[in-house]
Amino acid sequence: MILTERAIEILNRNDRGGFTIPTEGLYPYQWNWDSAFVALGIATYDPDRAWAEITSLLAGQWPDGMIPSIIFRSNDPDYFPGPSRWGSTPGPIPSTGISQPPVLATIVRKLTGGAQGRARRAEVFDAILAWHRWFHAARTVAGIATTVHPWETGRDNCPEWNIGLDGMAAAPDLEPYTRMDNKHVDPKFRPSQTQYDKYLTIVQFGASVGWDQRRLTDEGPFLMADPNIHFVLLRADKDLRAMAVALGLPQATLDEIDGWIAKGEAATDTLWNEEIGAFTARDMRSGRFSRGFSNCSALCFYAGTGTVEQRARTLAHIKRIAARVDHMLPSWDPDAPDFEAQRYWCGPLWPQMNYMTAQGLAEQGEAGMAARVQDDLCRVIEKSGFWECFNPLTGEGCVGNRFSWTAAIWLSWQHEKKLKGAA
Repeated sequence: MILTERAIEILNRNDRGGFTIPTEGLYPYQWNWDSAFVALGIATYDPDRAWAEITSLLAGQWPDGMIPSIIFRSNDPDYFPGPSRWGSTPGPIPSTGISQPPVLATIVRKLTGGAQGRARRAEVFDAILAWHRWFHAARTVAGIATTVHPWETGRDNCPEWNIGLDGMAAAPDLEPYTRMDNKHVDPKFRPSQTQYDKYLTIVQFGASVGWDQRRLTDEGPFLMADPNIHFVLLRADKDLRAMAVALGLPQATLDEIDGWIAKGEAATDTLWNEEIGAFTARDMRSGRFSRGFSNCSALCFYAGTGTVEQRARTLAHIKRIAARVDHMLPSWDPDAPDFEAQRYWCGPLWPQMNYMTAQGLAEQGEAGMAARVQDDLCRVIEKSGFWECFNPLTGEGCVGNRFSWTAAIWLSWQHEKKLKGAA
């Protein structure tokens, strides 16, 4: 009960009036997939406020359908890169010029079950459909959804992106800047300066083409296929279709979504790295695969995709890693040479990834491993508190403290346990 009360306190503390920031100082704005996960937790005690989290996110949607990764409702000098660095973007609210993994459809479906939720589903369906159309039109290359920036994947400095980053150069005319993240967190746990220069080179290119998203995809300096975006989008397409059926929408809408699902299923093999026997990121220009098993490799279960053999080999990796760490699921393979247990996406376990992984494993009949992934996250929260991510070897909290999505996922899981107990 104490941790549940603490989780609610954190969400209330991070509430900015209709939207929730991830944590004070380090992340002072509204993040896309953060808000979706936050709504899960708030819904356990205030469904109306949870819905406001969803609609406030959609308020930043661009005319072309994209929902940006960050919505800037202010200009906080304590954060970089803020709205001035991104330049003029076409949305109704200043924002970044890239998106994030589209978990929203899946979460909206979960929050709006039953006849009472029908009106709310109908309220947001068209906006979410437009976002999915944007992903399939603006970010698809050779049949698979791609990414133009490591920040768009939500996994900023994961070693998966080194192939794409190594294949590009920092802009020689890069505008000088001062990082602010390293003032809040020990720099050794954050992305390197070289990585940051390249991150901002991509931003500079996007601004130079007026945030024309197709040009950013086709001509930008970075283009990789990401298992996280691919699997999350495929799962979200399936949940979007289920909502369309429940709403009685026309067959043409179902046919459109069915086309996306078929394309996503067919494109899954693009990410299959036979050499290591796992789904990994892939550079779309060189064709090269990344060299390690990441926590998003496991999301094939969440998307309900992959062959029987591919899932079996994926599960074998999960079991191998489970024997190597005390707390599942690390963001990067602990047997890889560039694994770092406490450096952002180079090793720590992440609450939102554990949430999706546990759900997918449970749905696909792997109840034992699903329970391990869920229980391990709960154990590190009980040990260390509500951190952004956690060291998978020690359970120590990493990066930002009093973190919203960690609090929200704790509340969602505790609520589900309570409902099961009542049943």
